[in-house]
Amino acid sequence: MKKYFFILMFVTTSTAIAQSGFGVKGGINYADNGELTYNDFSNAGEDVLEGGESKMGYHFGVFYQANLLGFFLRPELVYTTTKSTYQFNQQEAEYNVSKIDLPILVGTKIFGPVQVFAGPSLQYMVDNDFEGFDLGDVKEEFTIGAQLGAGVQLGKIGVDVRYERALKENEAEFMQLDGSRNGPQRVDTRPSQIIFGLSLSL
Repeated sequence: MKKYFFILMFVTTSTAIAQSGFGVKGGINYADNGELTYNDFSNAGEDVLEGGESKMGYHFGVFYQANLLGFFLRPELVYTTTKSTYQFNQQEAEYNVSKIDLPILVGTKIFGPVQVFAGPSLQYMVDNDFEGFDLGDVKEEFTIGAQLGAGVQLGKIGVDVRYERALKENEAEFMQLDGSRNGPQRVDTRPSQIIFGLSLSL
């Protein structure tokens, strides 16, 4: 009996591993890059927090998916850009962030080709730019977030949608070259984004 059990386990594991492999992915994302803190001229210099309006960014990268016993482990390496706009003192400015993401996702199929997944996302900040202003370096180049999503896998083609939220606080300060404390002071670089992705297993 043990002999048949081990044979069954070997066949199952071999089949699962055979379905594992590398792939490429890309897509679009809508992100809110966090809150902007600035001094309100009309309110005695009071600090004001304001959220940004989400704009479309994009991402592309590679992944490896290992399937085993009804579950899968999927680490990804992705280059991501996020954009959002802010309005203050009747002006609008765009904040652009680029970063390298390393999501490590665990998931399973729930019925047919439909699957769900979740996991942490390690993030390295490559660049951040606020239109019309000089920004200092972010406090932390390495941060961590979390992703949760669902998708459909049809053969080698996969489509998914996921929500990502950065978990670690991270800010960049505006460079006030004239020494004043008026206008924007700092911006939170934690993105909150909805990600639409298309993947191809190789």
